[in-house]
Amino acid sequence: MTYLRPLPRTDLPRPPDAVALAGSAHVWWSEADLTLRGLPTQRFLADELVPADCARLAAPRPLLPGLPTDRPLVMGIVNTTPDSFSDGGLAHAPEAALARAQELAGAGADMLDIGGESTRPGAGEVPVDIEIARTAPVIAAIRAAGITIPISIDTRKAAVARAALAAGADMVNDVSALGYDPEMAGLVARAGVPVCLMHAQGDPQTMQRDPRYGDVLLDVYDRLLARMEFALDQGIARERLIVDPGIGFGKTLRHNLMLLSGLSLYHNLGVPVLLGASRKKFIGTLSGVETAAARMPGSVAVALQAAAQGAQIIRVHDVTETVQALALWRALSIEGHGE
Repeated sequence: MTYLRPLPRTDLPRPPDAVALAGSAHVWWSEADLTLRGLPTQRFLADELVPADCARLAAPRPLLPGLPTDRPLVMGIVNTTPDSFSDGGLAHAPEAALARAQELAGAGADMLDIGGESTRPGAGEVPVDIEIARTAPVIAAIRAAGITIPISIDTRKAAVARAALAAGADMVNDVSALGYDPEMAGLVARAGVPVCLMHAQGDPQTMQRDPRYGDVLLDVYDRLLARMEFALDQGIARERLIVDPGIGFGKTLRHNLMLLSGLSLYHNLGVPVLLGASRKKFIGTLSGVETAAARMPGSVAVALQAAAQGAQIIRVHDVTETVQALALWRALSIEGHGE
């Protein structure tokens, strides 16, 4: 297996040999590291790469009609659970969930992610009927309220996804990467909707019990590639796939930091990259902030790191602050102001 990681940059001015990273107007690269397990990493200029490799790293990553491909998209989180790690219970009631969705849409979210089952470490499974009752009516209410931005259903279960899609959802965000419910891949293929394949080591009840990797960056890459190949075999079109390295899902602090610093590797898979790290424990560990809801500044810092690595979708709780920070980041990474 060969691993090709473009080295992302946002500094100005851009040199003549700069190549846009995955269609970004803000992130570019001119060098890439090529790694084979057990051998020293080699660095190549973009024009020294096989043209197909260079083209794959440069190509835009369309997601859904109407969504831009040249900047990071902000996905706002609406948890309809009573036990989410950071905001459990705040949007549990349908009226509160709708209000939360309206707030996030008004704050500039490009998409919404609706979830009815907590996947925090130690969380138990939620029965299908309860998860449907927590999510499908909320999605229908969001659509009835005139909110038209794309909606993602955050679930491992085909029945929940089916109900959510019928209620107006546009994509599926599966933390098991189609590995939990054997009916999920077929449902996604038939519906023709995008699906996010997230990496996790273990399930929510066991994932933080001493997770180990040979090389976390490469091991996660291999697993995501395998799940992509499974999805393709099940009839899901490549242009409908999204990958997420799964920050905090069977990862130590060191694993999370390595994934964040090497995130650009996953552009070599040729599909959009989603990063969901908002308010997670490692942010509190590094910042000394114990309360998850108080980790907004650290979450924004991680969002900016993800943007600088070329991530296409950034999943967050704090939409207002993230949208504002990214607007300034974009302005500072574009040449020609005032011309």
